[in-house]
Amino acid sequence: MSRIVLTDVGCTRGGRQILSGVSLEVSPGRLLALVGPNGAGKSTLLALMCGDLRLSGGEVRIDDRPLGQWSASDLARVRSVLLQSNDVSFSFTSREVVEMGRNPWTGRPEADEDEEAVTEAMRTADVVHLADRPYSSLSGGERARVSLARVLAQRTPVVLLDEPTAALDLRHQEEVMSVARSLAREGRAVIVVLHDLSLAAAYADEIAVIAEGTLGALGEPAEVLTTEMVRSVYGVDTHLLESPDGHRIVIPLRHHIATQEEHP
Repeated sequence: MSRIVLTDVGCTRGGRQILSGVSLEVSPGRLLALVGPNGAGKSTLLALMCGDLRLSGGEVRIDDRPLGQWSASDLARVRSVLLQSNDVSFSFTSREVVEMGRNPWTGRPEADEDEEAVTEAMRTADVVHLADRPYSSLSGGERARVSLARVLAQRTPVVLLDEPTAALDLRHQEEVMSVARSLAREGRAVIVVLHDLSLAAAYADEIAVIAEGTLGALGEPAEVLTTEMVRSVYGVDTHLLESPDGHRIVIPLRHHIATQEEHP
């Protein structure tokens, strides 16, 4: 299995410094959650990890090999990516979209696994019933799950997921994060961009807080998710509770609601 290592990573776009000095590592069998406010640089960092954006400084390595030394085809067999945008230009069925995840294996012995990989991925992402539906006719949440199935069908040792729960209902949020957790248990290195701090606490081995383009904190959820950190990074006061299974739950203090109730 593979690991991904970032050393002093930076990114400049349009003359503006988006990220600087970010260093972290995700080993096989680990799930890292990237959290932080809107515009902090989380998605940019993920794009740097997958090679879609050019580094302005530092280095990204997969298997101790700089990202720039990987060919596009080799990179597609070592890492898969779920982006926020799930648009498809042509009128494909959902199953055809999932089958695209097997393209990197065309002409290789692993292509014998195509049918099994696609069927298993669709079952895992709960989209079997959407197989013959045009992708363009699906809701946002359905598209997100079909796109996740495409990533799962690719069967790579490094998996990068950008806000995979954003368009999903409560049940499918939990199912998607359970899938991400299972991938890590299988020995893959998994990086997930999340906004829900409680989801991050429940499923991640480590949390990296991206704030104003830098790495604000990195560590286990119990170490990182403090009232002080949330106030500093998000500007929100919170309660921290512990769930029955021992995970932190982050609840905002809604002062304005209390005020309205006291003064109708």
